[in-house]
Order: sequence, then C-alpha cells, then structure tokens
Amino acid sequence: MKSDTNAHEIIVSGIHVPLTAALKAYVIEKMQRLFAHERRIVRIRVDIEFDDLKSKNDRFTAKANLQIQGPDANISVTSDDAYKSIDLLVDKLDRSLRRRARMAKEKRNHPHGVELETALPKAG
Repeated sequence: MKSDTNAHEIIVSGIHVPLTAALKAYVIEKMQRLFAHERRIVRIRVDIEFDDLKSKNDRFTAKANLQIQGPDANISVTSDDAYKSIDLLVDKLDRSLRRRARMAKEKRNHPHGVELETALPKAG
C-alpha cells in the first residue's frame, strides 16, 4: 500500500487477522513517524499475526522488515492487542533507527586509523 504523503512504500498484511481499513490506516499513520526521522528508508513491510494457541498475553505478533540503505532491520513484538503490538513495534523501530544514526555519527566523529603493509605509490 503506497503512502500518500511520501514516496516510501508501506506494505501491511495480516496473518489470521481480518485486516480492516482502520487497522491499515493506523499502521500507516504510526509508520509515518519513522519517515520523519530517517529519509533513507526504502520500504517497510508490516505483518500482523494472530495465534490462538499462544497465551492471552502473546496472541498478537507484529513483525516489521525495514529496508534501508545498509543492513535491513527485522523486528517483532508480541502483546495481547493488535493496536498495542503496533505501538510497541513502532517504538522499537524508532529506537533501532536512533541507535543506527548515533552509531554512524560516532563512527564519523571518531574515525579509526588504518595501517597498510606496503607504502602507497606517490602521485606524479
């Protein structure tokens, strides 16, 4: 499902869950927060799964595959409500993106020296 405000793609699917328009809209609305922090996101795939065999507290699982420049992020959370799972998932994705940005900034500000075994040829 394409987002109207961004050129980014958000794919929402339900596994053993009737995927209503309200649930899709809720996921898209919550995921827009991630695009505000990180513009290099290519695609987000969100799967909402219901498993009746699990305990009442872990019946709904929300999984996300965040495709971004660099390594992709795969995150999942479980709870007793689909909307609560989505909220927890967005918070976890947000923390992951912030950590990634913090680590990249740290790497930029504190580069490590590289030792070469041979001398570099002089430009001439």
